[in-house]
Amino acid sequence: MTPPETPTDGTATNGTSSPAVSVCLVHKTDGALPVLKKRSDFLAASRARKQGTKAMMIQARKRRDDEAVDPSLVRVGFTCSKKVGNAVARNRAKRRMREVARAILPTFGQPGWDYVLIGRKNETDARDFKTLQGDLKWALRKLHTPRK
Repeated sequence: MTPPETPTDGTATNGTSSPAVSVCLVHKTDGALPVLKKRSDFLAASRARKQGTKAMMIQARKRRDDEAVDPSLVRVGFTCSKKVGNAVARNRAKRRMREVARAILPTFGQPGWDYVLIGRKNETDARDFKTLQGDLKWALRKLHTPRK
């Protein structure tokens, strides 16, 4: 079945578009953070700074100047091992971490850094959302304070 087209015989009103116009063509600019996708980015973050909270583990890495990524971007990755539970539990934990990162990282994350949020068993999906946000804020403060 083909979608209906805008009439070309002059019966369409001026400015009318096809009723089958997809809203998915619009680019997402709703505050979505650039997401880490390459395994090498996750491995590089795993060798950098780490800070654990009750709900999640946060790995943070300052990118090098010679990397081909915009230095003003804050990138984030999410992962949960099978220890967290079945696919439903892992996906729920990642969804919650995604929302927390979307709310917190634009203001508390530092440009030029990559962050990886790792879910914890029985904690990430069960923790209160405000407390989850507080955990991420606390961990970011700890990660970005200068070491003695």
